[in-house]
Amino acid sequence: MASATTFTISSPWIFAGLEQLWTEIKEKNPDDFVILGFPCNQFGGQDPGTDEDIQSFCQINYGVTFPIMKKIEVNGDNADPLYKWLTTEKPGLLGLKRIKWNFEKFLVGRDGKIKGRWASTTKPESLKQPILDALAESA
Repeated sequence: MASATTFTISSPWIFAGLEQLWTEIKEKNPDDFVILGFPCNQFGGQDPGTDEDIQSFCQINYGVTFPIMKKIEVNGDNADPLYKWLTTEKPGLLGLKRIKWNFEKFLVGRDGKIKGRWASTTKPESLKQPILDALAESA
């Protein structure tokens, strides 16, 4: 995720779309749905702030209320174990086992299986139906 970047400043639809998904789906599925944002400074140094700075920036500038986690690495030897697992279990295009850019998205079902992976350019609203399908199948 990138908070204070050219990508997000020119594309506020990312945070707005994620926030809309969060509020719409969480309202009907309060115990079964969460969006987690993981800041990462590996893509051109675009998240240089502290964890608190990043969270505040997202809340003030984009109205984000979903949880923003601590900054992590998503690629390389120091990649967070969650991202090592996500990219191994659900490789990207052409079997790519790394995160290509900010705002790559994963959907994990209640059963712990990865239901989908989407590129950074995928609009959040296009994830609504896959999320609802995942919630329905594991109800």
